[in-house]
Amino acid sequence: MMLEIENVLNDAALRRARELLAGARFVDGKPSAGARARRVKHNEELDAGDTDVAALNDVVVGNLYRHPTFQSAVLPSRVSAAYFARYTPGMSYGDHVDDPVMGHAMGGYYRSDVAITIFLSGRDDYEGGELEITTAFGEQAIKLAAGSAITYPASSLHRVREVTRGERLVAVLWAQSMIRDPARRELLYELDVARQALMRVTPDAEVTGRIDRVYANLVRMWADP
Repeated sequence: MMLEIENVLNDAALRRARELLAGARFVDGKPSAGARARRVKHNEELDAGDTDVAALNDVVVGNLYRHPTFQSAVLPSRVSAAYFARYTPGMSYGDHVDDPVMGHAMGGYYRSDVAITIFLSGRDDYEGGELEITTAFGEQAIKLAAGSAITYPASSLHRVREVTRGERLVAVLWAQSMIRDPARRELLYELDVARQALMRVTPDAEVTGRIDRVYANLVRMWADP
């Protein structure tokens, strides 16, 4: 399931993230990619040793994790720290699939079920640079407003088109879901959307209680924390 989540970062959070990134040191992004993806990766990433990495993750990843739509759609058991990527004119990221297992021995490994891109630059700040995802319904070119996020299966073939003007800043991260099967995860999200609507409109109705119990018990049946 590919899902756009609006306003992951409000104006204040977005402004803070941009302030922290303004004076940050960016380095070649190739070393963080897998062996195959490294060949087609042409961008820069925030130096992992930068003093503001922790503060940026508090702002960006913290707001994403607390967003109710993210929780409902992804049902995360683990969320990675973010990579902060920068694309300037001539930079791109060719066709690749994300590594299935990420992390390291010291911090633990996790399965990359869902990929997330949070847009930190506005649509008008750059030309080109669309995130293009291959789906069952064809190629989807994604370029969202600053502060919004796109979530999609990390198993998807995807790419970032060449930036021809301006600067594209994004935060990229991954989540391991409690619901490993993407089809079940999508069903649970659709059911939760209906459940939440019933709770707002008819919280005391018998059907609301039934739907709530079905949702809870399906999560219990399928969850693999």
